Amino acid sequence: MEEAKKEILKTDIDGQVLEIDRIFSFIKERAQGHTKIDIEGLSLWLHHLYCAFEDLFKIVAAAFENHVSDDGRYHSELLKRMTLAISGVRPAFISHEIYRLLDTLRSFRHVLRHAYVFDLDERKVRLVFEDATELEKKYKNEIQKFLDQL
Repeated sequence: MEEAKKEILKTDIDGQVLEIDRIFSFIKERAQGHTKIDIEGLSLWLHHLYCAFEDLFKIVAAAFENHVSDDGRYHSELLKRMTLAISGVRPAFISHEIYRLLDTLRSFRHVLRHAYVFDLDERKVRLVFEDATELEKKYKNEIQKFLDQL
């Protein structure tokens, strides 16, 4: 990859990481409460977290593959694509461990968006929160590893 394009990509990734970090701070704040409104707020920010990661993946896909299809499996396919090293194009962006954590968030996002009338189970929301907490500890190292391999 040309040095100028690499710097543009790194700048775009850094900007999105700042957004992800901002969302993580809201998640931690919302996780303190246990009322129905607190759990709804936490759920919304967990939803936003996955969307922010997906925006990060779009940045990577646009820089290398230059095409992201928009079919019915778009979200799961984009996430899965980030685990793949594409020979002669780019290294894998995330590990299978990060994939698993993000897939939990993706599934939660899907349920939250498409189940319009339901009560959130705090226990299940807390499980997703635990995965998000684990993700926060690990994702920046993966991004750095990716950038180092370019």
